[in-house]
Amino acid sequence: MRLRNQLFWVAAIAGLVLDQLTKFWVVQTFELTVPPETLPLWPGVFHLTYVTNSGAAFSLFSDNGEWLRWLSLLASLGLIALGTLAALPNRWEQAGYGFILSGAAGNGIDRFLAGEVVDFLDFRLIQFPIFNVADVCINIGIVCLIIAAFRPPANGNSKTAKKLQS
Repeated sequence: MRLRNQLFWVAAIAGLVLDQLTKFWVVQTFELTVPPETLPLWPGVFHLTYVTNSGAAFSLFSDNGEWLRWLSLLASLGLIALGTLAALPNRWEQAGYGFILSGAAGNGIDRFLAGEVVDFLDFRLIQFPIFNVADVCINIGIVCLIIAAFRPPANGNSKTAKKLQS
């Protein structure tokens, strides 16, 4: 039996493992302090800064984010069902949904185990909120899905594909 949507599973597992390993390293290496402990890799531009976030992106819903753990679980289960049951038509969609699954599951694991998410990637040059590998995976997944949306179908039956051939 051949595994359906192989790239989906590779992206999901690779992203989840990388996310959990980096978070484990940060928790073992840094102290959770106020102000946060930071390691400048490129001073003033990029630091590793250990913080936690009980909310969603940009700390939204931090005061009442309990429901986020269930949203992460529901999204993860839905994406697992998609990867298992649907035949995703192209590699961009497989990678996109797989990376989104890795991000949702990675942050969901944090929420269930600790009630908050470990964040540590700190781009200071643009004053961006601190984030983690799971967040990066979700964004890579979205970019993959946008690319998939603008690519002509592989069978060449679209108007765009016919225009390109002529």
